[in-house]
Amino acid sequence: MDDIIKEKVKERYGKIALTGNSDCCCMPGECSTDDSLIDASKIIGYDRDELRSIPEAAILGVGCGTPIKFANLKDGETVVDLGSGAGIDAFLSANKVSKSGQVIGIDMTDEMLDKARKNAKEGNYTNVEFRKGDIEKNIPVDDNIVDAVISNCVINLTTDKTSAFRQVHRILKQGGRMVISDLVTDREIEQGQINTEQWCSCIDGALTRENYIQSIKKAGFVNVDVLEERPYMEGEKVNGRKISSLVIRAIK
Repeated sequence: MDDIIKEKVKERYGKIALTGNSDCCCMPGECSTDDSLIDASKIIGYDRDELRSIPEAAILGVGCGTPIKFANLKDGETVVDLGSGAGIDAFLSANKVSKSGQVIGIDMTDEMLDKARKNAKEGNYTNVEFRKGDIEKNIPVDDNIVDAVISNCVINLTTDKTSAFRQVHRILKQGGRMVISDLVTDREIEQGQINTEQWCSCIDGALTRENYIQSIKKAGFVNVDVLEERPYMEGEKVNGRKISSLVIRAIK
């Protein structure tokens, strides 16, 4: 089942990369035009002026929060963006760490990587690169070299979240920080009830708040704090389940 889910996720996000996203995942709002993508991104906390400073094609409306707002990135830092997609958070991060810093985007979808690399070239982002990788198995980054890891509604798509967090822990420097946005639920789906389409929409893979935080702690992180919590889809239940969006920070 895990392999089936992974292939469905690749297929779904490959399509989003090619179409520019006509059906939002993990974000409320209509996402059929460039302006509405920016408006939808603003709903979850992005700054409109900052969005205007990066390539428009990087904004696909597939996030559920704004981890970069809480990451406190500084000049010269090395940042990894997990599930970097077309590059929205990678490019925003690059602007914050400046030319002396480095941003590495990780994605497992070839179409997203192609789109992100094209955006980087067109935007002349010389301090950003995009690498292909499976964040559950092996993030293609050396041990203990990263200052900050960010992720936006991506770890929810994995089938083994603790393994993904262990990979994050491995690449961070001692004292480094992980700041991520993701969805949690009041009731997890049982194995036999999983719908792969709902998983790709960041719903069926959601853990409870308690289990999500516990999976981070199991990976070795300390000082795990919820920085922001808000209802998903204006608090409406999805298939009878209450879904919430969190921003979480944890320290190695």
